Amino acid sequence: MMDADPDNAKTAHAPRVPPWVAPAKEAASAAEAGLWQALEEVEDPEYPVSIVDMGLIYKIALRDDVAHVDLSFTSMGCPCMEFIIDDLRARLLQEPDVSEVALRIVWDPPWTRQRLTEKGAEKLRQWGIAV
Repeated sequence: MMDADPDNAKTAHAPRVPPWVAPAKEAASAAEAGLWQALEEVEDPEYPVSIVDMGLIYKIALRDDVAHVDLSFTSMGCPCMEFIIDDLRARLLQEPDVSEVALRIVWDPPWTRQRLTEKGAEKLRQWGIAV
């Protein structure tokens, strides 16, 4: 049976925007915005989706020449953690303002499918993955 509540219908089809992404990007300096963009080039090893669009990046800060990144994973037992960490670190170290990367693994709030961006959800749908 379809839900007759128009507010629920809007919520079900609203574009996905993880709540921390917009404020984090808006507060970012030009150099930090470049780091967000750089991480959009790093794909999850299991899916053809960037780690930003997967919703794994929670925060980026650049202090002096150190990129501080808060990230999470889809689960505590994610078999790709080391690959993601290595790829993230390697990509950020290519940036001219970064000579070191400090990572903080964050489990709270936990990752859910709702953390996917709309772009990430669409890519997964194209590969036949229900989101």
